[in-house]
Amino acid sequence: MTELSAISVTALKGVGEAVAEKLAKVGLENLQDVLFHLPLRYQDRTRVTPIGALRPGQDAVVEGMVAAADVIMGRRRSLLVRLQDGSGTLSLRFFHFSQAQKDTFKRGTHLRCYGEVRPGASGLEIYHPEYRALNDDAPAPVEKTLTPIYPTTEGLTQLRLRQLTEQTLARLGPDSLPDWLPSEMAQQYKLGPLAEALRYLHRPPPDANLEQLAEGHHWAQRRLIFEELLTHQLSLQRLRETMRAQQAPPLPPAKRLPKQFLANLGFKPTGAQQRVGAEIAYDLAQDEPMLRLVQGDVGAGKTVVAAMAALQAIEAGYQVALMAPTEILAEQHFLNFSRWLEPLGIETVWLAGKLKGKARMASLERIAAGAPMVVGTHALFQNEVHFSRLALVVIDEQHRFGVQQRLALRQKGVEGRLSPHQLIMTATPIPRTLAMSAYADLDTSILDELPPGRTPVNTVTVPDSRREEVVERVRAACYEGRQAYWVCTLIEESEELTCQAAETTFEELSLALGELKVGLIHGRMKPAEKAEVMAEFKAGNLQLLVATTVIEVGVDVPNASLMIIENPERLGLAQLHQLRGRVGRGSAVSHCVLLFHPPLSHIGRERLAIMRETNDGFVIAEKDLELRGPGEMLGTRQTGLLQFKVADLMRDADLLPAVREAAQRLLAKWPAHVSPLLERWLRHGQQYGQV
Repeated sequence: MTELSAISVTALKGVGEAVAEKLAKVGLENLQDVLFHLPLRYQDRTRVTPIGALRPGQDAVVEGMVAAADVIMGRRRSLLVRLQDGSGTLSLRFFHFSQAQKDTFKRGTHLRCYGEVRPGASGLEIYHPEYRALNDDAPAPVEKTLTPIYPTTEGLTQLRLRQLTEQTLARLGPDSLPDWLPSEMAQQYKLGPLAEALRYLHRPPPDANLEQLAEGHHWAQRRLIFEELLTHQLSLQRLRETMRAQQAPPLPPAKRLPKQFLANLGFKPTGAQQRVGAEIAYDLAQDEPMLRLVQGDVGAGKTVVAAMAALQAIEAGYQVALMAPTEILAEQHFLNFSRWLEPLGIETVWLAGKLKGKARMASLERIAAGAPMVVGTHALFQNEVHFSRLALVVIDEQHRFGVQQRLALRQKGVEGRLSPHQLIMTATPIPRTLAMSAYADLDTSILDELPPGRTPVNTVTVPDSRREEVVERVRAACYEGRQAYWVCTLIEESEELTCQAAETTFEELSLALGELKVGLIHGRMKPAEKAEVMAEFKAGNLQLLVATTVIEVGVDVPNASLMIIENPERLGLAQLHQLRGRVGRGSAVSHCVLLFHPPLSHIGRERLAIMRETNDGFVIAEKDLELRGPGEMLGTRQTGLLQFKVADLMRDADLLPAVREAAQRLLAKWPAHVSPLLERWLRHGQQYGQV
């Protein structure tokens, strides 16, 4: 029997070129795709409900006689059909109708209809029900199974999708759809047969537990969820193997430079920094590429760890590239590294998209000639950038770069053949559930200690009706010799409008606090202007800095101990946590005021409550994942990896440890099963490891 994956959808009755094109839009090209296109939810059309027993909000099948059909002239003209079955009366309301349709509702016509019951002006109503007239000679049969509702696209009706799955289910057998989970594994993890699970999910019996299906806890769903999560694990393991199979330059542990660097630093690294530094130093000495993710809460000192790693590569005679997602953060790194490495006699070169003309040419020449430390934005990826001996790439805030971009770095390695080591840093702590699935190709280190002298930030929420009190609080703090941030956010995604809001706030606060020196920084200013304002603020010449969220990452002013965030309800938790991390960098008690605009949505209230309760980035990250879902947390670039068909990382987190174990076993014992699984689940996603 031919496998379903080898049969085109055009083999189904009623599928010509036009329908095949529409099916391709939702990723359905062969019959296996049709079976793995699962319903979103189900309707129960297996029994007729008496009109007298209907409840608002219920989806129901109803039968009765037409008592009347009238066109009602209200705000919108509508056709109102009164249906009676002896237990009560129900109205069917149509806003779009023709005269011919009105004529079908003759008094005494026996109708069966289906739809959502809602309260109306004269009792219960159904808007635009599905309906058909019944022949009184023989009672029409009701549906034998629950009715599936599929994800669809324009021009593909539910009826068409049901017909196609019906035809495909008829061809489903043990030979037409191989089960790539070995029976030994299925038994171990208590997983039912694949074909049975698919049949059940496309056509659940009338007694199926709808609640269990809605929650994704039914055995048939768990069987498919397990296989999908397993496939994603395998794709990342394969990517990891591809990367590990490459050669990297082994970098012996450095003796001289790190010692000098730490002597100049003026403080002793924390225990966590020393531990993570040792893990990195060990990885760098190997001849396979390091792939390590360093997570550290705001201010945990990731940059110092990155500098130690860079010095190991530089002492061995190689180049290091540090890449950041935004110009402002890249600039901050450039200034830090220049300050640290200059005393050691090491040159640091800058490269970003905005660097033009002669300055750009000069940077490119120095990089090609072997400048030891290169800092920039993803402009470092461009084809015209040639490194002579690149051995280590440090990527800050990795979740903004896709997997594919990390793989592209290989071409930049020594002689294009040795792959550089990769150190990835993030200040957005990644919840364990997400790290286990989205970053399975990376080793993880956690900086879980804050450097001495940092104080937890006290967070309060204040409605914007008390704005004047907050302004007075800023005045008082500045009089005491402290500095403050005032952050403007806007609901519109437009940077333009956010910058305007910041300018307006800057003018208002400059007037209200006439005697204080107020600065302004936003995304439309030139990098040099931003750097100048930041330097003034850092030097203490400005007491209050009005800013957009451009200051979210990397700005370090120990004397700033007060931050006001306007409209915090418009930001995600991770972003709020990042912003708050700009204060509390010195030894003074710091405060963060969340100036919100009531009324708050339920999620808005929850977000602000979490910010008040905890300063722990990992707790915040777990909550953020719950509230926003994984795609948004990882940044859209990364979500190619997380568009699951049936799995849901939050709901199915309990399966992940077993899934990881199963992935290892499958690779070791049944390697031939890996490719068919990847083909089945990820053909339309990114095929990791095939770059």
